[in-house]
Amino acid sequence: MPHAGDTKPGLARFRGALAESPPLWWAMLYFFCLLTGYYVLRPVRDAMGASSDALAVFPRAWVAWADARGWDLRDFTLQLLFTGTFLVMLVLQPLYGALVARFPRRVFLPVVYAVFIACLMAFYLAFDRQVAGRGVAFFIFTAVFNLFAVTVFWSFMADVFDDAHAKRYYGYIGAAGTVGALLGPAITRTLAERVGVANLLLVSIAFLGACVVCIFQLRPWALRRERAHGEASGEHAIGGSVWAGLQLVWREPLLRALALLMFFGVGVGTLLYNEQAAIVRHLFAADAAGATTYFANIDLAINLLAITVQLLFTRWLLRTHGVGPALLLPGILVLFGFCLLAASPFPMLVAVVQVVTRGGEFALGKPGRETIYTRVAREWRYKAKAAIDTFVYRTGDVSFVWLHKALSLFGSRIVFLAGAGLACAFTLCAWRVVRLQRTLPGASGGQPGDPTR
Repeated sequence: MPHAGDTKPGLARFRGALAESPPLWWAMLYFFCLLTGYYVLRPVRDAMGASSDALAVFPRAWVAWADARGWDLRDFTLQLLFTGTFLVMLVLQPLYGALVARFPRRVFLPVVYAVFIACLMAFYLAFDRQVAGRGVAFFIFTAVFNLFAVTVFWSFMADVFDDAHAKRYYGYIGAAGTVGALLGPAITRTLAERVGVANLLLVSIAFLGACVVCIFQLRPWALRRERAHGEASGEHAIGGSVWAGLQLVWREPLLRALALLMFFGVGVGTLLYNEQAAIVRHLFAADAAGATTYFANIDLAINLLAITVQLLFTRWLLRTHGVGPALLLPGILVLFGFCLLAASPFPMLVAVVQVVTRGGEFALGKPGRETIYTRVAREWRYKAKAAIDTFVYRTGDVSFVWLHKALSLFGSRIVFLAGAGLACAFTLCAWRVVRLQRTLPGASGGQPGDPTR
């Protein structure tokens, strides 16, 4: 049913949404602070990944061991960092499952952020004292932080907003995050040389502290929504096995389809990212500043495209056509882009496809998937979703970074042809998710009182 505010112009509609929904303010502030804090860290992480100083990235013992065998660790920096991230994720996934199973929401949400803040304090000391090997630890930590913190955020949003509210508000919440994604690198560019890398971590800690305040402010609205819908309260521990997330993904067709969608989505992104990195290394071999500027411009274009679509298009699409087009359009765009690249692998075209692919994911694919989680049980939101967003994501990462290493031996055209195949699989998985989500409550075919609640 159309909402009364749907006929208003864009800005008036946004003001109306803020007036009718106090938690929207806090949700937008929460996501803004979260992504600002992360994007302050991201350039530091990327600099570590691209560093030519092996001792800044790897522990001294690793470098000595490789040197003794005539190996240069810098030839495999990204592959080793991605593999390390995957292994750490393997360890953390059951620990997170245990935390969610045994403690109520009011405990485990702040604990997750407190752990990240404590880790950043430790990294502050490591960077301040120039500890060897800080790069590999910081790269892995940042990747883990990004996945867990963002997945916890969207799981919590599914507690606060129901399906109808999600379709009205998730575009605005995503746009607030995009503003943070624009502000974070600007803070880093402005402050990095003035205050040093170590002190930038303190800036990120301040934004994470603000996230904890937002969690406490949103908690009453989550309780209110759960009471209104007759759902189990998040103030009680979910219980169940620490492996329940992976078991649910294996058993439930919709979750399995979402996992495959994530896996192939990561695949197309990883092939494109690594191919772009190879092109940049060739074009800017002796110009580190030029390479940094190139990546900064790509990120800026992605975020500008994302925020434009989020503010003008995402809400309308979700409200009038449901999640189907939001999930299918990114796949179709990726497939079209890879076909173009296979025919004409020009560096500028790689940049354009990268902008469209990631912008489409942030503005359409992500809100579409997160809207589905508002209609499922809490165990799906906090356990299965975390397993998909972390374990499955990093499995795709580590698989496709090594696949790219092998395919790149045959040239860019072969890489992009393989990417087109992955894009087909990605689009088919999106189509499968669209069909299966129709069986959930809140969609045609779904029944009130569905056991997934």
